[in-house]
Amino acid sequence: DAAMACFDRHGLHATTTDDIVAEAGLSAGAIYRYFDSKDAIIEAIATERHAHERSLLADALVGEDPRASLRTFLERYFDWLADPDEQRRRRVNVYVWAEALHDPRLAGVVASGLAPLGEPVEAVRAAVRSGTFPPAIDAEPFVRAVLALLQGFVLQQCWDPTVDLKRYRATALAMIDALLSVPANG
Repeated sequence: DAAMACFDRHGLHATTTDDIVAEAGLSAGAIYRYFDSKDAIIEAIATERHAHERSLLADALVGEDPRASLRTFLERYFDWLADPDEQRRRRVNVYVWAEALHDPRLAGVVASGLAPLGEPVEAVRAAVRSGTFPPAIDAEPFVRAVLALLQGFVLQQCWDPTVDLKRYRATALAMIDALLSVPANG
């Protein structure tokens, strides 16, 4: 939490381990007992977020109805994004995404967040095969487009905190519903 507050205020590069120690009100030794460096703290932040995202995905994938499962996933994800603390964490996450462009170790951590794409891609393929989703849907690009809806909102809200989550959520869900209701020859 202390690291998140510091990273939110100053960014990843400008924040020092001493800043985190001061924010936490702990000794440097206490921090280093759990994290051997600032980079390890950054990786832990990304890993924690990925674990929560995987949990949301796992919960959605157990459903019998692929449309309802997708909607459940999106609704729960948007509920998560509505939390003001999560909005702060997401701003820090954007810093992590940017840093991952130049840091191979962090890029691996960020990429591991995309690792569970296989399960939703297979679920979409099964939904297309069963006729639940329109046959024109290509599973992997569809899953990536849904992910882009979420990541795009995070970026937009970081740039403009006045972006209305409720309206974005309603529009994103309406877009997905409309796409999935297109007839086979549509």
